[in-house]
Amino acid sequence: MKKAFLLLCTLLLVLGCALPLAVYHLTRAVLGPAVSTVRLPLSSPESTASTPEISVAYAGDADRFLIQDASTGQVLELSRREYLIGAVAAEMPVSWPDEALKAQAVATHSYALYCRDHAAPDSIGWLTADPARRQGCLTDPVLRSYWGTAYEENYARLSALVDSVLTDVLYYGSAPAGTSYFAISNGMTEASENVWGTALPYLVAVDSSTDLNADNYLYTVQFTAEQMQQALAGLGLLPDPAAPVSWFGEAALTPSGYVASLPVCGQSVTGPALRKALGLRSACFTVQYQEGSFLLTTKGYGHGVGLSQWGAKALAEQGQSAEEILAHYFPGTELRR
Repeated sequence: MKKAFLLLCTLLLVLGCALPLAVYHLTRAVLGPAVSTVRLPLSSPESTASTPEISVAYAGDADRFLIQDASTGQVLELSRREYLIGAVAAEMPVSWPDEALKAQAVATHSYALYCRDHAAPDSIGWLTADPARRQGCLTDPVLRSYWGTAYEENYARLSALVDSVLTDVLYYGSAPAGTSYFAISNGMTEASENVWGTALPYLVAVDSSTDLNADNYLYTVQFTAEQMQQALAGLGLLPDPAAPVSWFGEAALTPSGYVASLPVCGQSVTGPALRKALGLRSACFTVQYQEGSFLLTTKGYGHGVGLSQWGAKALAEQGQSAEEILAHYFPGTELRR
């Protein structure tokens, strides 16, 4: 009787320990692993000395990237290789020169790490992307749909190029540099303080005159007076419907030729703010009013800070290496492998 009692106690003890573990594994099997992150400190872009906290799930594992899907809000957990292949495919045609694609891969890698290091305290991902809209990073299912029958060939080419620079990162001082990139400049890149308000020593104006030969370098859009009035109302401006010819004054330009500010309906508006409000391709633009409509002509495409992708293509076609391209667009940075 005593032995039976002891056996029963032992059985209950074993079940008491095992059941919670079983429930845990069952929950993970059904719901998948939880993503637990430590809130990253909001540090100044000028700071290169401190080491930020990294997601608990990836502490000590630099090969994992946290990317928030802009459409679903979910956090994609991608390996470094998966992210770089998907991001480069989203940013450049795979048919472009090898050295341009490699430069893009390094800039993408460095920028992602910079975003990790400077993420807001309430961020759940390092940066955002929208694979479904082919923006920022393309997942493998999207790549298969995008490339179709050329998937195997394109993937083999791009993955080999990414593998050749997989561990390359641009540093400024002791931290990854914020190596931003865009499509086409107006012939010069823009200094970061003129777009985002913060000066970074490696995001300065450099020559990118080969961009003048890029597709759709010049682009004109037309607004009716009514459409322009509605757009300006979004900026809190009240245009006089009787005098549309006087809505815009003469623009003040940055040293690179982008619009720094211009008078709009009696108020000063920055070029980047007006670009966003009107959905313009670039902050390098002119405004004309004729026959009841506004014609806005832009030069280039994108914010203009950092690496010009069309410029990288042109430099690669001239025989420059990825390292030389990156040194041109991000002066003062150091490539570490």
